[in-house]
Amino acid sequence: MNLNIIVIFVVIEACFGDHHDGTNQLPDRSTIVHLFEWKWNDIADECERFLAPKGYGGVQISPPSENVIVHLNNGKRTWYERYQVMSYMLKTRSGDGDDFLNMTRRCNKVGVRIYADVVVNHMTGDHNGNRGTGGSTADFVNYFYPAVPYTREHFHYPFCAIENYNNATQVRSCELVGLKDLNHSHPYVVNKIADYLNELISLGVAGFR
Repeated sequence: MNLNIIVIFVVIEACFGDHHDGTNQLPDRSTIVHLFEWKWNDIADECERFLAPKGYGGVQISPPSENVIVHLNNGKRTWYERYQVMSYMLKTRSGDGDDFLNMTRRCNKVGVRIYADVVVNHMTGDHNGNRGTGGSTADFVNYFYPAVPYTREHFHYPFCAIENYNNATQVRSCELVGLKDLNHSHPYVVNKIADYLNELISLGVAGFR
């Protein structure tokens, strides 16, 4: 499915849809829980043991795409690294593609839908470490992400920083806190994102945030 069509449907739903209509949940369910940073296999267990019996309709999960590994000064990992994309490979500290499919199958079987948090606006910022959760590397300075692959032509470059959030052009085309901003007017970028979303759909997700 073309990404532009997906966006159009989302806009139409936001403008004219009823509250909680068209969420792909069972008719008698409407509540979604956000299991932030949970492992996919643990979410599958939670669907079967608690969420389905209690009538929950869905789970919002953390981004499933490969992210850069970020260590704080104390050596600990950060939550926000999940929002800095290295590739669209399904490999994070929550699990791999097999774990993801196991989760969607088990949750869907008991009537609990999976909604993926997807990061498609940008890739990473600049980091000293250059390793993704799936083993990918990138050249941050040159905007090169070989695991996708993306090169400089696929980003808004020369880059600018968002300084005024009331300026629509800046918000659309400049970098949010140094995160490398993808150029969504480039057909190649649109197709790569659409391929990623379609893969998640094929694996059983019910929707996206």
